[in-house]
Amino acid sequence: MKLSKKDILHIVVIIIGIIFLAIPIFHNNLWFDESYSAAISNHNFKEIWTIGSNDVHPVLYYWMLHIIDLIFGNNIMIYRIFSWICACILGIIGFTHIRKDFGKDTGILFSFFSFFLQVIAVYTGEIRMYTLAMLLVTLMSTYAYRIYKNEGKKQIKNWILFAIFSLASAYTHYYGLMAAGIVNLILFIHIVKKVWKTKQFIYEMKVFLISGILQIILYIPWILSLLLQMKQVSKGFWITIKFPDTLIEFFKFQFTGNLGGTEYIKNIYAIILGVIICVYLIYIIIKNKKNYKRQEMLPVKLSISIYIGVILGACFVSIVMRMPIIYARYMLCVTGIFIFLLSYCISKLGNKYVTIVVCILCIITGIVIQVNLCKDNYDISNQEPYKYLRENIQENDILICQNELSGFVTFTNFPNNTSYFFDAENWNVEKAYKAFGKKMQTIYNLEEIKDLQGRIWVLDSSNYALLEKVKEQYKINVIEQKTYSTKYHQFNYSFSLIEK
Repeated sequence: MKLSKKDILHIVVIIIGIIFLAIPIFHNNLWFDESYSAAISNHNFKEIWTIGSNDVHPVLYYWMLHIIDLIFGNNIMIYRIFSWICACILGIIGFTHIRKDFGKDTGILFSFFSFFLQVIAVYTGEIRMYTLAMLLVTLMSTYAYRIYKNEGKKQIKNWILFAIFSLASAYTHYYGLMAAGIVNLILFIHIVKKVWKTKQFIYEMKVFLISGILQIILYIPWILSLLLQMKQVSKGFWITIKFPDTLIEFFKFQFTGNLGGTEYIKNIYAIILGVIICVYLIYIIIKNKKNYKRQEMLPVKLSISIYIGVILGACFVSIVMRMPIIYARYMLCVTGIFIFLLSYCISKLGNKYVTIVVCILCIITGIVIQVNLCKDNYDISNQEPYKYLRENIQENDILICQNELSGFVTFTNFPNNTSYFFDAENWNVEKAYKAFGKKMQTIYNLEEIKDLQGRIWVLDSSNYALLEKVKEQYKINVIEQKTYSTKYHQFNYSFSLIEK
C-alpha cells in the first residue's frame, strides 16, 4: 500500500506522540489511588472480585493488572507502562479506524489530540483505569457507528466487537457503563425507527437483541455489586458536589488535568485555551449546520449525545438518587468522544489557520505540563521517605496509620510487615481495604492494639496526630522521628518509631 503525504504525516504524529507521552512515566512513585491498584493486583481473580465489590469501580482493570502481575511480578513501572500503552493505542486508532471512517484529516487530528490534549499527558502515566476506559469507550462507539452507518449489511465482526467493547467498558468504570448504556440506547432507537418504517423485524433488530441480552446476562453477576457500591459511594466520605463549581471543574479538567491540589499548568492559561477551543467548536457547528447534509452532521450529534448524556446521567444519579458520583476525573472515560468531536468538526467545518493556531497552543501547553510532570515525578524527594524506611525498618516491625493517604502508600511499599489501619472516622471501607493485603487489619479503637509489643512505626502526614493519640493511651518510648515532603502529588510523610 502506497502511503500519501498525509499518511506519512499521520505516522510521524503518532511516533512523536508516543515518545512525548512516555517522557514522564518512568518512575516508581505512588499516590493513594495508585497504591490501591498496585495492592489489589496481588490478589487472585476471585479475591479481586470480592474486594472490588466493596470498592467504587468495577474490576476489569484490576484483573488486567493481575495478569501483568502474574507475568512480570508486582512491578510498578510495568503497571504504569500499561496505562501508557492504552493511551498510545487510542492515538493509533486515529490511523487504523478514524481515518478510514471519517477521512485522513479527521484521523490526523484525532491522533494529535489523543497525544497532546492536556489531560491525556497528565493521566497517561497513572496506575488507574482511565486510559483503558477511554480506549474501550472509544472503540465501542466506533463500532456502533459502523453498524449505524452500514445498515442493511451483515456485520458480524462489527457486532461482536461492539458487544465486547460495550461490556468491557461497563466492567471498567461506571461512567463507562453509562456510556455503554447511552450508545446501546441510541443504536436501539435507530433500529426501532427502521423497523417502524419497514414494518419488518429486520436483521439488525435480531442481532441487537442477541447482543443486548448477552451483555445483560454477562453483567448480571456484577449488578448486586453495583448496588452495593452505589450504597457505599452514597455515603460520600470524599465525593462532594457543589454547583456550579463541580460543572466548571468538569470543563476545566479536560484542559488542565489539575485535580486534588495538583497543578501542572496554571489554570488560567489552560482555561483560556479551553474556552478558545470550545467557542471555536460551537461557532463552526452553528455556522455550518445548514450547509452540511444531515448524514455529515450525524457524527457531531451522536458524539454530543454521548458526552452530554454521561454528564446528565451522573447528575441524575447524584441529585435525584442521592448517590454522589459527579467527579471530573471520571469524565476521562469519555474523553475519546470529546477528542473525536473536536477532530471531526475542525477537519470538516473549521478554518485551516485557526486549526493550526489551536494545535500550536495545545503543543505549548502540553510541553509545559510535561516539563512540570517531569519535575514532580523525577524529583529526588519522592524516594527519600522509602529510602529512609528501607534502611531502618526490621522484619517484625509493625506499621500503623490513621486516615492518612500516605500511610496506605507506605503499606503498599512494605507489604511484608504487619500493618493496622486505625479507622477513627469510620469510613466503612474495611472490606474494600482488604486490597492492601492479609497483613493489614482495620481497627476502630486504639484499645485493639493494647497487646502489641515491640517496634511500631506510627505513620502520620504533615503532623504527628496519631502519635499523640497513642501517647495519650499508652506508655511508649519514641526512638526516632522523621518528616518528608514529596513533589509527587504533594504527599507528606511523618514517621515515628516507637517501642511499646
